[in-house]
Amino acid sequence: MIEDELVQTMNNSMKDHIYRHFKGNLYKVVCIANNTETEELSVVYKGLVDGRIWVRPYSMWNEIIDEKGTKRFTEV
Repeated sequence: MIEDELVQTMNNSMKDHIYRHFKGNLYKVVCIANNTETEELSVVYKGLVDGRIWVRPYSMWNEIIDEKGTKRFTEV
């Protein structure tokens, strides 16, 4: 399936990489996952300070959040 290949490719390129949120905290990508209801791609990630696990739609992960072109997450 095309979707499965896409998820695998994204996992290979993002998994275990560290990203900085625009507010400053660092996160490690755990995996890319599909939402069970919508099949929307989501990023599962872990806070490096507190160890909390989070999930966010991939579309929001790559979002530009202001008129200056600031990305929500930037790989470090």
